[in-house]
Amino acid sequence: MRELDAREITAAVARLCEQANFELPEDSVAALRAAGQRERSARGRQVLQLLDTNQILAREGRIPSCQDTGFVLVFAELGQEVHVVGGGLEEAIQAGVGQGYAEHFLRASIVADPLFDRVNTRDNTPAVVHVEVVPGDRLKLSLLVKGAGSENSTQLGMLTPAHGPAGVLQFVVQAVAKAGPNACPPLVVCVGIGGTADKALLLAKKASLRRLGEPHPDPRVATFEAQILEAVNATGIGPQGYGGVVTALAAHVETYPTHIASLPVAVNLQCHAVRHKDVLL
Repeated sequence: MRELDAREITAAVARLCEQANFELPEDSVAALRAAGQRERSARGRQVLQLLDTNQILAREGRIPSCQDTGFVLVFAELGQEVHVVGGGLEEAIQAGVGQGYAEHFLRASIVADPLFDRVNTRDNTPAVVHVEVVPGDRLKLSLLVKGAGSENSTQLGMLTPAHGPAGVLQFVVQAVAKAGPNACPPLVVCVGIGGTADKALLLAKKASLRRLGEPHPDPRVATFEAQILEAVNATGIGPQGYGGVVTALAAHVETYPTHIASLPVAVNLQCHAVRHKDVLL
């Protein structure tokens, strides 16, 4: 059994909050620049250039790449041979989020009561934490910062098997069209298919963590991802909704076994600022 001090977890999460908000991942930067070469619209190309300039200024100036510093989600893969000492895992993660947002003057966007008084918690906690127990003696933390514009565009469809791939494709494209410019395209279209309603939504959320444009290991799913990307880009929404052929940078699909009578589909759009970082402790 390997012991891991809760203070180490807190410090790691605080660093991830800083890095995710200030440093757009290199795969996202490369995708933005490649999109600038593909975009046919002059206005769309200008937008993509501005987005690239923005991420450079954020990285160099240590300022947020987006004013919406988001809702923090942490996906923890906890090795079954790890024993967290000096505090609980959840407590350590929440402390790290609060510390990271306070130290780097990141906007606090979380309200304690979602329905009535909606008072700001002032340190961007609590984060949403998902814990998965895995083999081994390490802890992997993947932190995702999710802005409200893209999160508010989430769609869940409880389709039936009769809808098939064509119905799923139609549902995804309609979700993107409904979001329009509100999700800050160019997007990563993240889709969860299968399981139950809650599982499909979780799959879609985790799809943001995949390296941008990396195809699904199942060739059939990878082909379907390519079909989604082509159909989404054919909508003509374009960068930031100004029109063009680059509405999405990539489509990521994750699947899970489901009931014989079900076909749950969740669409969780990710804006061009795919703000995630991970660490292995």
